[in-house]
Amino acid sequence: MKPLIPWAALCALLCFAVPSHAETVQLDTFEKIRQTRTITIGNREAARPFSFLNDQKQAVGYSIDLCLKAVDQLRKDLKLPDLKVQFVTVSGAERIPKLLDGTIDLECGSTTNTKSRQEKVEFSYTIFVAGMKLLTRTNSGVTGHASLAGKPVALSKGTTSEKLFTQLRDAEVTTMKLMQFPNNQEAIKALEAGTVAAFPQDDVLLSGLLSTRTDASRYALVGDYLSVEPYAIMMRKSDDRLQAAIDKTLKQLYASGEINAIYERWFNTDSLKLPMSRLLRDSIMRPSKDAGIARVLGYSL
Repeated sequence: MKPLIPWAALCALLCFAVPSHAETVQLDTFEKIRQTRTITIGNREAARPFSFLNDQKQAVGYSIDLCLKAVDQLRKDLKLPDLKVQFVTVSGAERIPKLLDGTIDLECGSTTNTKSRQEKVEFSYTIFVAGMKLLTRTNSGVTGHASLAGKPVALSKGTTSEKLFTQLRDAEVTTMKLMQFPNNQEAIKALEAGTVAAFPQDDVLLSGLLSTRTDASRYALVGDYLSVEPYAIMMRKSDDRLQAAIDKTLKQLYASGEINAIYERWFNTDSLKLPMSRLLRDSIMRPSKDAGIARVLGYSL
C-alpha cells in the first residue's frame, strides 16, 4: 500500500497548482506585461475629447494619446518593441472595479484624482484640470445649484458630480430630485427631453458633448464653479514600476513642450476651441498629484 500524502503537503500542492484570479491580479503589472507582451487600457466611450470611440470604433483622444506615449516608454524599459495594446471600454461606474480586478492595467479617460479614490487606486501626475458646472436649457430659468430646489437633476453614475450633488441635496437643497443615469449621453438625453432641469458635470466634458450637437445654442453652462477637478491616469496601488514609467513619460512631455501639440490636436478643433487654462499650465510647469476639491464649503469629492 502506497503511503498517503500528508494533508498539509496536499493542500500546498492544490493551492499552488491552480492560482486564483485574485492572486493573478496581484502579479506586478510589469511582469504581466513582460509575459503576455500586451498591456490593456481602459477607455471611455464618449468622454470627448479625452477618451472616446471614433467613427471606426477606435479609442482616441487626449488621454489616449498620453497613455500611448507611456506605452512607448514601456516598450523601451521592457525591451519589448512588439508590445501590443488592447483596449477595453469602461463606464464611469466600472472603471475602478475593472482596474482592481485586473480586467484593465490602466484607465485613460477623464477621471478626477480625489482623496476618496486615492484610498483604492494610484494616480499619475495631473494631465488636465476641469471644474464642475451646470448644463441646462437656455429657457429653464436655472442659474445655479441654489435654483434647483424642487427640480429634477440628472447625475451620471460613478462620477464626482453624483457624490457632490448627493451631499448638496442631503444638507442644503433638500427638495432637489436626483435622477441617476448610466452615462453622460443618457443624462443629456434626459435634459433634451425635458425630463430634468439640469445636468451637473465637468465643464470640459459638457463642452465636448455640445461640440457634436447641431442644437448646442439651446443649452448653456451656468452657475459658479462647484469644484476643481484634476484629471489623471489611473492604475493599481501595487504597480510602482508602472507608475514610475507613466510619470517619467509625462514629465518628459511637459519639459519638452510636446504636450502643447498634443493639447492643440484635441482642444483646438473646428468644433471645440478651449485654450489651455492657467491651472493646467501650472500643473505642467510643476507636476503634482494634488487631489480635487469641492469649492462649496463643507463638501467633498
